[in-house]
Amino acid sequence: MTDPTRVHSERELDMPTTLTSRRGLAGVAAAVLAVAAAATVTATGLGRTATADAAEPACDGVLFDDFAYDSSADPDIGARGWTVRTNAGGPGVPGAAWPAGNVSFPTVDGADTLQLRAATDGTGAGTSHAELLHQRKFFEGTYAARVNFTDTPDSGADGDHLVETFFTITPLDAPLDPDYGEIDFEYLPNGGWGETGPILYQTTWETYQAEPWIADNTHTAQRESFAGWHDLVFTVADGHVKYYVDGELVADHSGKYYPETPMSLNFNLWFIDTAAHTGATSVYTQQVDYVMHSAGEVLSPADVNARVAGYRADGVDHTDTVGTGGGECPTPTDPPTDPTDPPTDPTDPPGGADCDTAADWAFSSVYTEGDTVVHERSAHGDPNGPKSGDGEHLWRANWWTQGSEPGWTPQWTDLGAC
Repeated sequence: MTDPTRVHSERELDMPTTLTSRRGLAGVAAAVLAVAAAATVTATGLGRTATADAAEPACDGVLFDDFAYDSSADPDIGARGWTVRTNAGGPGVPGAAWPAGNVSFPTVDGADTLQLRAATDGTGAGTSHAELLHQRKFFEGTYAARVNFTDTPDSGADGDHLVETFFTITPLDAPLDPDYGEIDFEYLPNGGWGETGPILYQTTWETYQAEPWIADNTHTAQRESFAGWHDLVFTVADGHVKYYVDGELVADHSGKYYPETPMSLNFNLWFIDTAAHTGATSVYTQQVDYVMHSAGEVLSPADVNARVAGYRADGVDHTDTVGTGGGECPTPTDPPTDPTDPPTDPTDPPGGADCDTAADWAFSSVYTEGDTVVHERSAHGDPNGPKSGDGEHLWRANWWTQGSEPGWTPQWTDLGAC
């Protein structure tokens, strides 16, 4: 299912920081900042409970941006560490342009918003993509953005293989570079990469090679429409990359897929190909309400919402202290309602015990939705080849499947290590 065009292109930059102002938090409850150090946070999955001491909020390395810019030519964009991409190249349709004009900052529901535009007439020359990227200085901590995904074009015929994103990435210095890293939210409203319907991927990369194509990643996916505004959060800490959508934990990736080096932070909108295009030019847009990163600090989705609400209540529309050691937390907007209430965790397995009752995956066996198997994925997508080295995992079939290896095909959901 993995295609070479899935690897996002990236340029390295060096940039700084500032402050200004804007609106209240739209579409999310304004909960509070993190709880005091003596408090306890309880995270409950299906059949297991873990506790950990809650720390005082750090706020000593934070990027928060409410996208209060006039246009893609606004000098504050570059001054604040962002680059509007204009260089040619991948990912996506060969020959497509990446014009600065495809990045804009319209007012949506009374608020300044980042908007990415992509358009195609079915040809490379008639296709354009969009990308806004920040410098390469982000590593462990919490990443969050409120994103408006679209299922249909603003104009023209529907059906194009579009990718709407929020991700971090490290440049690939050489084929199968072990220091490469990439953490992706990717939404495909019309399918692509072998999918026929809407699908939201969470993909964590170890590395890849372009020729011949080798993809070394792990992914989780939800096959349903995500049209509309959604709170996307991922945390990078303690050897795990955890992804949350609207407060729910949807993926937990670990092992060799954990990043090793600083990454840039990116949003882009692009077409996988033009195979599904019909008619004249079709135009699609993706919108982003805000983006936030807190370095070295694990925040729950509720903590993120509270932190964003605090910045807005304080009149801050931008701050960037990542890498400086400076910064301070915004003023809490409300007292805690229930600081121990955890996000739900629909994908967490009941733990290693389930691996004892699940059968080993077999290439010739038929599996249907809900079936579970134990399997260590292969290193390069060949079940008869060398193992990946990440150990046995428990996998759940998403639908009828036969001959599709867990960890390399979308037919399977990774439920975690045994």
